[in-house]
Amino acid sequence: MRTALVIGTGLIGTSAALALAGRGVRVYLRDHDPDQARTAAALGAGLDQEPDGPVDLALVAVPPAHVAATLAAAIEGGLARAYLDVASVKGGPRRELRALGCDLSTYLGTHPMAGRERSGPLAATADLFEGRPWVLTPTRDTDTEVLNLALELVALCRAVPVVMDAEDHDRAVALVSHTPQLVSSLVAARLRNADETAVRLCGQGVRDVTRIAASDPRMWLEILSANPGPVADVLDALAADLDETVRALRALQAGKEGAAELEDVLRRGNDGRARVPGKHGAAPAVYETVTVLIGDQPGELARIFADAGRAGVNIEDVRIEHATGQQAGLIQLMVDPAVAGQLAGTLAERGWPVRR
Repeated sequence: MRTALVIGTGLIGTSAALALAGRGVRVYLRDHDPDQARTAAALGAGLDQEPDGPVDLALVAVPPAHVAATLAAAIEGGLARAYLDVASVKGGPRRELRALGCDLSTYLGTHPMAGRERSGPLAATADLFEGRPWVLTPTRDTDTEVLNLALELVALCRAVPVVMDAEDHDRAVALVSHTPQLVSSLVAARLRNADETAVRLCGQGVRDVTRIAASDPRMWLEILSANPGPVADVLDALAADLDETVRALRALQAGKEGAAELEDVLRRGNDGRARVPGKHGAAPAVYETVTVLIGDQPGELARIFADAGRAGVNIEDVRIEHATGQQAGLIQLMVDPAVAGQLAGTLAERGWPVRR
């Protein structure tokens, strides 16, 4: 791949352009908002001008509702040898393109499973896709050269290719992406009019659950509108569980039996959480947590990581729980259980307040 045209310079389009440009591909940028394309170009993502002739790859990174029309115009204009999109829904655009009579041999629908709560070119980074799954949905009509260019794009962005059927993809993202977004927003909405005293009690649990509720509502309305059926199917099943949970809680409130139903839903949650891939996509590992009180001053994180390194311990994961109203917090260091005692001992020797 020597040349590429990125149509749509938001978070995903600009991040892909940055990755390609950083690896020697000549990238051209196009956006319905010229200022956004100029911003992406200023970041080093490419040139905000039209290519002289057909490019190797045209990457369409526009909202789902505009994907098919944008792709159809690009294909009709002969802008590239291969056409890809990065929309979060795959079945709809392909059906629309087929209805428009487009040649689908040069098109391949893709979806990088990466993103941030922020949007736009200023939120883009060249490493956004690194180590992340990038779904490819080829069909029997897909030209081999197009598939090879798609695989090259994924490799240049340092992502991990995953081949799926388009409809299977849409059902999968409804479960692991679209429904979690709605559930996060529904929980966060309970906080909107909550008493200030209650809100001040928010801990890491509610922060984790509501993190993605900060996402752009307009963007998510477009995504959900493109995949309503599969999302509604997941929510139907979730609603049934919620109804059962409410009945169990009301029974307990009335002094009746309900604990077994609650335990069932909690244990099923344990089972589901255990299936979420762990570090580097491997099977989930069980870590032990070493918790340390840490001050909110420059250099504290670097110091504790350096001390962990001196102990010869690899930190597998890390979380920080900030203390309300205090310039301090708890840092949770997740490590192999076999070395947890070694880490706790070394940190304590170096003056850290360790809590296990």
